[in-house]
Amino acid sequence: QLQLVESGGGLVQAGDSLRLSCVASGRTFSASTMGWFRQVPGKDREFVASIKWDKITTHYADSVQGRFAVSRDNVKNTVYLQMNKLKPEDTALYYCAAELWGQLPPMKPETWGQGTQVTVSS
Repeated sequence: QLQLVESGGGLVQAGDSLRLSCVASGRTFSASTMGWFRQVPGKDREFVASIKWDKITTHYADSVQGRFAVSRDNVKNTVYLQMNKLKPEDTALYYCAAELWGQLPPMKPETWGQGTQVTVSS
């Protein structure tokens, strides 16, 4: 089973950009659909974006479509989330997730990272 470690979160202003990274340790990264989810206190965790093991097929939540881009590097065992034109409502704890041979949509995570905080000020 993969172990996932996120990084790249921080405090930014509305309109800024951030890139999150998630490094996976384990042998099944290249065979896993990878995704990003986010959660704010008091609310359910919600899907943000995912990229299939084929490195081509992606899926986005409507709220981030056109602003966020997910990508992966199977040599570095890393998945990225490029976040542009950030809004205050994007503020959340962002989690990386993995699903072995996952099909899209929806993603059904089997493994989670510990999360990285993104805060967008207005």
